[in-house]
Amino acid sequence: GLENGRLILTDAALKDMVRRYTREAGVRNLEREIGTICRKVARQIAEHKAETVTVDAADLSTYLGPEKFDFGLAEEEDQVGAVTGVSVSESGGDVLTVEATIMDQGSKTEEFVLTGQIQKVMEESARAALSYVRAHQAELGVPKGFFKDHAMHIHVPAGAIPKDGPSAGVTMATAIVSALTGRRVRREVAMTGEITLRGRVLPIGGVKEKLLAAHRAGIKTFILPEKNKKDLVDVPKEVTDTVDIKPVSNIEEVLKLALLPGPSITPAQIEAARPSMVPPPN
Repeated sequence: GLENGRLILTDAALKDMVRRYTREAGVRNLEREIGTICRKVARQIAEHKAETVTVDAADLSTYLGPEKFDFGLAEEEDQVGAVTGVSVSESGGDVLTVEATIMDQGSKTEEFVLTGQIQKVMEESARAALSYVRAHQAELGVPKGFFKDHAMHIHVPAGAIPKDGPSAGVTMATAIVSALTGRRVRREVAMTGEITLRGRVLPIGGVKEKLLAAHRAGIKTFILPEKNKKDLVDVPKEVTDTVDIKPVSNIEEVLKLALLPGPSITPAQIEAARPSMVPPPN
């Protein structure tokens, strides 16, 4: 019953409907939500409460209720042990944060804890990342014998959602190194890639979806495997023009790009904050 020009849906409103109300692979729910708005606007006009109605992003809650979905954003500041990764689901890409922290092992024999409903392949990637770090602990500045008395805990938030796949390997390795060395992770950097025990970075899938998610989240630098460069032909030019894409072939390159060049706090401060983390300096 709406005549042309009676209802105006702004571009911002449509974008927010897609992001916050109808996360899906198709457009069926989007059509339903637009229909809901049209019916409510038609009633307003029939009741002579308005001649024309413009619906902007700020008006969506009035017509559609509270937001149903949210999407990840870049961290607000550089942090120790928190790295931005990217994931892909049936409804597209999104960013996620991988967290790592160090615990006093105490009397327990467990040296590795992984939480966040991590599935088998992703668990194996985390173990490979930790093994790489342990094999190179001297060059990374980790004290000898450190892992005898300390355990590593890796957590991927949104624990209600199962997560799997090898592409978070470099993200986990970076989080581990950051937690061990006290070096902050650059907040504007996101990454993806599988890691091997030798520190090589292997190609992954979903490059287009992951880059779109990083662009939407405000990421400025995106680290991806060297062998995924061929997949950039599918990425919109708007994304490649605004996100600095860094192809890498090994984890050393990732750490140079993602971590700030020195400890964010002194060893004494680290020791005071976590007495069991770093032995007293010689």
